[in-house]
Amino acid sequence: MQIVAAVKLLLNGVVMDTIAHYLSLITLVCVPPMFLFWFLVHPFAGHWRKRSLFVTYGTIVPILIVTGAIIFSLRTVFLKVYFGIRIPLIIAAGILLLAGVRIAVSRARCLRSSVLLGIPEVSGRDGPGILITGGIYSRIRHPRYMEGFCYLASIALFTNYLAVYLLLVAYLPMVYAIVVLEERELLDRFGEAYVRYCHAVPRFLPILRQQK
Repeated sequence: MQIVAAVKLLLNGVVMDTIAHYLSLITLVCVPPMFLFWFLVHPFAGHWRKRSLFVTYGTIVPILIVTGAIIFSLRTVFLKVYFGIRIPLIIAAGILLLAGVRIAVSRARCLRSSVLLGIPEVSGRDGPGILITGGIYSRIRHPRYMEGFCYLASIALFTNYLAVYLLLVAYLPMVYAIVVLEERELLDRFGEAYVRYCHAVPRFLPILRQQK
């Protein structure tokens, strides 16, 4: 009983509130620029391919930094509504976190770090690249966005800040818009092979049996 009381005291204390505050702040500062990055990459992939990677990222990265800085300057407004730490929500957050990690491990076996940085989209040096259809990509076309949803949902439940919940709600239409742009760009690069892949594998809801 004393251990339970000590854990409850910790979870309701200043330490956990501080962790929740800074985790929420980091999330709000980092996640919107990540979305902005893809909105700057996919619609203009053809334009960026005509430039060097230095010019591409030298243009995009400052925009992302400014966006993050603006959000940080408004942190008091964004983090005004806080519902407090709740143990059931922390448990649910832990489950979602484990789900995200599980997806991440499977995704990392197939996806190079250069793809996460958008290099194949903005660089034509290596041709169209390779269409990934094995591993987890034989069950779901966009596992990294499901992974991101699990992570963001776990952070929202753990921190219990209104702003992070709103960001989680905004995640869904933003991801859908990014996916539409991404698939259009992949269709341009891989043509009929990507069409066949889309017919065989769903976007977000994984099929239970791995495709051969």
